[in-house]
Parts: sequence; structure tokens; C-alpha cells
Amino acid sequence: MSLLAPPVAAPFGAVVAACQARGELVVQPRMGFADPAAMRAGLLATGAARAATIGTVTLDSYTRVGDHGAVRQALAAGADLNGYPLVDHDHDVTAAMLAGLGFPVQVRHGSADPRRIVLALLDHGLHATEGGPVSYCLPYSRTPLATAVEHWRQACALLAAHPDAHLETFGGCMMGQLCPPSLLVALSVLEGMFFWEHGIRCISFSYAQQTHPGQDEEALAALRTLIGRYVPHARAHMVVYTYMGVYPRTPGGALGLLAESARLAVRAGAGRLIVKTTAEAHRLPTVAENVAALEYAAVAARSAHRRSSTADTGVLAEATDLIDNVLSLDDDLGRALVKAFATGQLDVPFCLHPDNAGRARGYLDAEGRLRWQRVGAMPIAAGPPGPDRITAAGLLDALRFVERRFDSTSLEWSGP
Repeated sequence: MSLLAPPVAAPFGAVVAACQARGELVVQPRMGFADPAAMRAGLLATGAARAATIGTVTLDSYTRVGDHGAVRQALAAGADLNGYPLVDHDHDVTAAMLAGLGFPVQVRHGSADPRRIVLALLDHGLHATEGGPVSYCLPYSRTPLATAVEHWRQACALLAAHPDAHLETFGGCMMGQLCPPSLLVALSVLEGMFFWEHGIRCISFSYAQQTHPGQDEEALAALRTLIGRYVPHARAHMVVYTYMGVYPRTPGGALGLLAESARLAVRAGAGRLIVKTTAEAHRLPTVAENVAALEYAAVAARSAHRRSSTADTGVLAEATDLIDNVLSLDDDLGRALVKAFATGQLDVPFCLHPDNAGRARGYLDAEGRLRWQRVGAMPIAAGPPGPDRITAAGLLDALRFVERRFDSTSLEWSGP
């Protein structure tokens, strides 16, 4: 084992809580490089940004699917990977990469089987990661949901053995787009409940910015209410993801969307924001572009203030009905989630995983709000009448709604 200094100075959740207490939004990049020197440089730049930041180590796609042989071959050949291979890099190399950073680092990975990843991050003195049995299975793998639930059950037990463990749900980000908010909120809460059931006491609850600011505020208010109702004793905060769908192509449009997500996070009382950059529509961002996004989001956040109330169009009631119905299916939440998807009582629009029924559909109304066109077997009502069917052209048009909106009002921008 390396004798290098540990990577962090304070627990992940405690740092976010301290920033919230002094009115600062924590901003965090999506960042992962295969080369240890590049990864360390990215982390150091994140820590030096003029903002309250948390570091990210995003893992490569081979590690995500557990193909460690391919990772080792790539490392031996000097081939590039699209993230940091935490499990298979030499231990001392990774220890040197993380040494003495002095701020929390979260490992992000996308795996339906995170057990080896959790063991590796704990071995390196890290205690924060994210995902979930549903949200890291259905979008990213063909692993049977029941298998992913068991893998995540074991991973939670491994992580929960450490008192500083922090786990973030990814359920509020399912498929990134065109999913009405009530289902995102319900999945985020259900995954948080699963974490709590398996020993995790410090949890963040995700929600991805969607297509309508008012609807997003309502969704985050519902999420806060339901955290208090179903996981009242967790050390918890909400984390907002800057829009995960088709991104504006102009720098000004991208900045406008990023600023809106930062203000949304503050208005809703979220503790943390996952940012995107001006490069998102074109290529992977550089470290400098990530830092520019962090600093821009921090400035935008300072112009916003917490709101005490939001409109109620039924997001809270729908999310509550979805959660309560799942809880009625089995005393064990993992088994209940499997049963819910097997019977279509949870059903993610446009998700092609074999264990997803695929009968539900969302659509954008004239105001840009996400509505239910069809709810399948879910125990909620469809929204106001929408299109009889969604054509390929209509789907593409809806997917580009946010891109068009922000590029058409693009700000002037001169670069980072």
C-alpha cells in the first residue's frame, strides 16, 4: 500500500452541507482521462477554480461493463480510453494521482455491477460514487434488472461499511430527456430508499434539468418533499444536472442553458450542480472548458435566490402514487422494483432495455412542458390530450427543442 497522503480532507456530504450553509452552490464537472497525469491535472484545475467545487473521476466504458481484460490490453498497448480505469491501473499510480488533493472526489462510472469499482475506490481512500440499480442498468446495459439489483445490494453493503460513504442516485436522470418529471422524481426517491435500506446514510438525490423551468422547479420541490417523507433521517441534498439532451451548438446558447440550470438549482434549494460546457455539442471538453463552465455556473448561481413556493400541476401527486404503488408490491424494495418493471407499473419512455415495458410515452406540449401521452400500466393518469402518435420527425423535433430555444437567443461570448 502507498504511504502517500490521502486524497481528501473532509467527507463529500459534509463539504456540500457546509457550502449550502454559507449559501454557495457546489459545482462539479463530468471529467475523466485515462492518463493519470491528465486526470490529476484536471482534478487540480477543478480544485483551483473560482467556485465551490468537487472533483470527478469518470471511469472508462470498458470498466463500466466489466471488461477488465480489454482495459488491461489497452493499458499495455498505450491505447487511449474514454475515462480513468480505476480498477486496473497500478495502485501506486492511482494513489499518486489522487494524493493530497484536499477536496472531495466522486467516482462516476455507469455500471450495472459496481462491486469491483466500489472496492477500488475505497482502497484509494475515496468514499463517494453514484448510480443505482435501475438508473445504471436500464439505460446502459442489457443486464437483467434482478441481477443489477443484487449487484447494487452488495455494492451498498461494501460502501456502507465506511462512515463517510456517500451515494448519489442517478434515477432523476433516466434517459436524459423526454421523460415527464414525476417518473424521474419517483425513481430518484426509490433509489435513495434502496440505498438507505442497505446501509447508506449520506445520499444525494438527482434531477436532470428538462424543458420547462417552471416544471423543473415544481419537480425539485416535489423531490424535496418526498425525501423528507420517505428518507427523513438521511443526510441528504439534491443535485441538479445541466440539461442532458441535445445541447445548443453556439457558445452563447450553451452558456445560457448552463446559467439557467445554475439558477434553477439555487431557486430549488439544491446543494450541487453537474455542469456542461460550450463544447458539448461538438466534442469532449478540455480541462480549460470545464473550468470555464464551473466558474460561469458559480457566477450565475449568485444572481438567484431560493423560492419559497412553486406552482402545483400534479408532479408531487403523480410521483407519490408511483412510489406508494412500488412499495405495495413487496416488503423488499429491490424485489418490488423488479416486479414494478416486470408488470409495467414503472415504465421509462424510449428505454429499450428488455426489462422495460416500453408502453409509456411522453411528449412536449405547446408550452414546452413534458406530458404523458401514454402511461401504459403505471398507476397514474395521462395528461391533456396530446398527439395520437409520435412520428420520427416529431421525436427529432422534440429532442431539439432546448437546442433551438437557446441557440435562437444566443449570447455573445468570447471564450474561456
